[in-house]
Amino acid sequence: MRVLGVDPGLTRCGLGVVDGVPGRQLAMVSTGVARTSPDAAIGFRLLAIEEQIEEWLTEHRPDAVAVERVFSQHNVRTVMGTAQVSAVAIVCAARRGIPVALHTPSEVKAAVSGNGRADKAQVTAMVVRLLRLADPPRPADAADALALAICHIWRGGTQARLAAASAADARARLAGAAPGSAARQAAARQAAARQAAARQAAMRQAAARQAAARQAAIRPAGLTGQAARGQAAPRRAGAWPPGMLEAGGPR
Repeated sequence: MRVLGVDPGLTRCGLGVVDGVPGRQLAMVSTGVARTSPDAAIGFRLLAIEEQIEEWLTEHRPDAVAVERVFSQHNVRTVMGTAQVSAVAIVCAARRGIPVALHTPSEVKAAVSGNGRADKAQVTAMVVRLLRLADPPRPADAADALALAICHIWRGGTQARLAAASAADARARLAGAAPGSAARQAAARQAAARQAAARQAAMRQAAARQAAARQAAIRPAGLTGQAARGQAAPRRAGAWPPGMLEAGGPR
């Protein structure tokens, strides 16, 4: 699965493309920033960003586009510009029939670092580890776009299954509400229970995959447990000191 992450912004719009599937090693394809001049008119700035996003879509042909969901800010001017760029990215993807997903900043932070309140430095550090990059992406907007793509790869499959389960649940409820026998209503209730169990199982599996991927990125290859943290395992009370076995044990 190839995902284009878009971190919307009028002056700097972060773009990042990542290949991968849940539970496997991720790979960065490309990252960069679409820039516009603050002195230009808003229409020309949005047009310039659209052209650059279109170039990325043509070059990398993503299977999905992940855009940061706009949240409320005290600076209305900033949030308006971010929302406008988000709309441009969504329209570019929709024009090509590419699915679009919106993720909040806390969702992205939780998916990548395990902490919904992680700061930018922590998120960038995890992006570097998860994608096995030599250097952190610069500027921070590029790292945020890669984090969005990672988040969607890990959560997108689960969200699709949850959406399918919800649709099946709705159909079952409609069938149960229609005139019919008690057996039909009982079958509808059983179907709803199965879909609820499927949703819970999908969420647990997604959380387990994300935790395993983060742990694998943090732990150096070939080390486990305390050794991965640079600590020596404690010796049991009464254990023989090193070299005593070769000397024939304690006397």
